[in-house]
Amino acid sequence: MLYQTELVNLDDLVIREHSYRGFKEVFDYRDVIPKLRKIEKEEYYKGYGAYRLFKCCLLQFLEDLSDRQMERFIRENNAAKWFCDFGLTDKTPDHTVLCRFRKRLGSKVLSEIFVCLRDQRGSASSDE
Repeated sequence: MLYQTELVNLDDLVIREHSYRGFKEVFDYRDVIPKLRKIEKEEYYKGYGAYRLFKCCLLQFLEDLSDRQMERFIRENNAAKWFCDFGLTDKTPDHTVLCRFRKRLGSKVLSEIFVCLRDQRGSASSDE
């Protein structure tokens, strides 16, 4: 069997017109990180980090996937890996990690995050 090695940039594998690119550019996710640090201090989440897991949950919501479906989706989909800041060969979270993270995140922190993101869009549209 013949094996070939190539250097590949994950960004190049996601087409410029992909909807995830637009969604990723809409918000400044740096405003979300301090809110996620509240829960990250208490849990290590198997090295994935609260920020990447939050982006997984966001994508899971956008695609309307169950935890098990999301586990497979992010493992097999390069655009999903790119959106959630995983590399091509990075180990991605399984369904139990996603479920535990979402429970730990809770509705209060999630609400704070969505208010933060909503306020960004409100200020961006008033700037135009």
